[in-house]
Amino acid sequence: MHPEDEKFYLGLISGTSMDGIDAALVRFPKNSIELIATYSHPWPNQLQQQLKTLFTPGDNEIDQLGELDILAADEFAAAAQRVLTKANIPASSVAAIGSHGQTIRHRPDAEAPFTLQVGDPNRIAECTGITTVADFRRRDMAAGGEGAPLVPALHNTLFSSNEEYRCILNIGGIANITLLPPQDEAAITGFDTGPGNCLLDSWAARHIHIPFDKHGGWGATGKIQPALLKQMLTDSYFDRPPPKSTGREYFNLEWLEGLLHLHPRLLPEDIQATLVALTAQSIGNAIKATAPECRRILVCGGGIHNPALLEQLQHALPHCCIESTSHYGADPDWVEAIAFAWLARQTMLGLAGNLPSVTGAHHPVILGGIYQGAL
Repeated sequence: MHPEDEKFYLGLISGTSMDGIDAALVRFPKNSIELIATYSHPWPNQLQQQLKTLFTPGDNEIDQLGELDILAADEFAAAAQRVLTKANIPASSVAAIGSHGQTIRHRPDAEAPFTLQVGDPNRIAECTGITTVADFRRRDMAAGGEGAPLVPALHNTLFSSNEEYRCILNIGGIANITLLPPQDEAAITGFDTGPGNCLLDSWAARHIHIPFDKHGGWGATGKIQPALLKQMLTDSYFDRPPPKSTGREYFNLEWLEGLLHLHPRLLPEDIQATLVALTAQSIGNAIKATAPECRRILVCGGGIHNPALLEQLQHALPHCCIESTSHYGADPDWVEAIAFAWLARQTMLGLAGNLPSVTGAHHPVILGGIYQGAL
């Protein structure tokens, strides 16, 4: 085995669903994945709520940001330490941590576009003793890109085919797709299609007091409301051409409530069912509009555990084979954490981590800053 193939990398991410910090310890022999160990670290309830308050403008934000940046970093460091303990691997054996952090704001359409993640990498490097790569998105933005999505670069490495057109669909809090034409036929593209689980989770938390609708059971008891669904799909985001990206700061309960006043007296479970349909149809519409020749969709992210969502997605895309990334060597629950381990490896090797055809950047760039570990 080549020495580089033997190195361990550790990926950390808390996504837009904010249901925990995913940690994945990985090696990459010959551009394949060797997933050594995984761990999902729950956010402390109070800290989770404090972070969620920063998703939208409020009072005393700078002081809150400074404090929560440190507190979040401590949780990321704890997640890294727990997965190493689980694997019985010493910190000294890890080449680098790739920490995405927790996105607080993502404003690619601002007059001065910016993105902001918390989880101070200085603190992570100090607590773990491991060199930490972080702040991946802003360099792509500096090069004219949206800073998202970044995972398509790994999708291309793992899932591209010479024989068929594939779409990799990640259904996290926000849903995003990577379009992989047969190699050498066309550029790889990808973008955020819109809400994935974020609205579903928030609505379930409000009405049945659980962080997410497990297996889509509650939503399955409701009935889709066509008028509400039609109005949701008129949002201008869905009509924007890629490259494009979005987040919880746009698709949130305030966005939903802005529509619901026109549809009074709907049952909460019917609204949940309609939100499932919104996710499925917005994904289906995006794939049909940008990749009509695609016939295979590989799904990862939490949405793969929602049977009603997958059923509606299949109905929206009847000519496509929809299956899990697990059939192609990647556990669907850990693809994004693996991706940030891979992006850390790219950075440490001095290699580009973005795909300009996806993010809209002017050129490939090395992503992130490197924060050295223990001497």
